[in-house]
Order: sequence, then structure tokens, then C-alpha cells
Amino acid sequence: MDKIILSGMEFYGYHGVLKEEKRVGQPFIIGVEMFLDLLPAGVSDDLTKTVHYGEAYLAIKKIVEEENFDLIEALAQRIGEMLLQEYPLQKVRVIVDKPLAPVPGGNLAARIEIEREK
Repeated sequence: MDKIILSGMEFYGYHGVLKEEKRVGQPFIIGVEMFLDLLPAGVSDDLTKTVHYGEAYLAIKKIVEEENFDLIEALAQRIGEMLLQEYPLQKVRVIVDKPLAPVPGGNLAARIEIEREK
């Protein structure tokens, strides 16, 4: 299966269970793999036969920066649902990194990864 990969998208959001996370916010790093047949776009050189990844980036940015979730699992689910709804994808993988996840004794990097299909 062909795929388009957007990796290392860094945004500032207000997601987390703790009040401080919702007040102060923190960086989130998002990666997506969008699975679809790229042959029509490759043969035709036609943008309408693929995913306009600039538009996909802006849609992901809007979710991360303007919506709020307690869990990064819910953030990933929302991104995955949007991508499957808006684009002709067969499957999507969403990775959310929370590099400053607060835990007792300090911070650690937390990552979740989901896969969803139509």
C-alpha cells in the first residue's frame, strides 16, 4: 500500500488531565501516515488524485491548537477520524508525542500510536 507521511509536525496545545497542562500548555509532535493508492496521481501528475498535504497539515494544526482533550489518545482519534473523513484514504496511522509529559519525579516523553481504517 502506498502512503503519504507527514512527520515531525510540532504544535503547541492544551491537552492533558492536569489543570496546569490545560492552563500552561505544552508542545506536541504529530506524525501521520496516510495509506492510499498513489498510482493515479503518479501517472497523471494531478493534485486532485492525491492528498494535498499542505491542507492536511493545516487541518491537523487546527485540531491540535484549537481543540482540547484530556488524553492524547483522544487527540489522535480526532485527527485520524478527520483524515479518514476528508481524504480518500484506506487507512491512517497517527502518532502523538508528548515530549514533556508530567509524571512524578519529572517529565518524560510519552507516545501513542493508533491505526484506523475505513
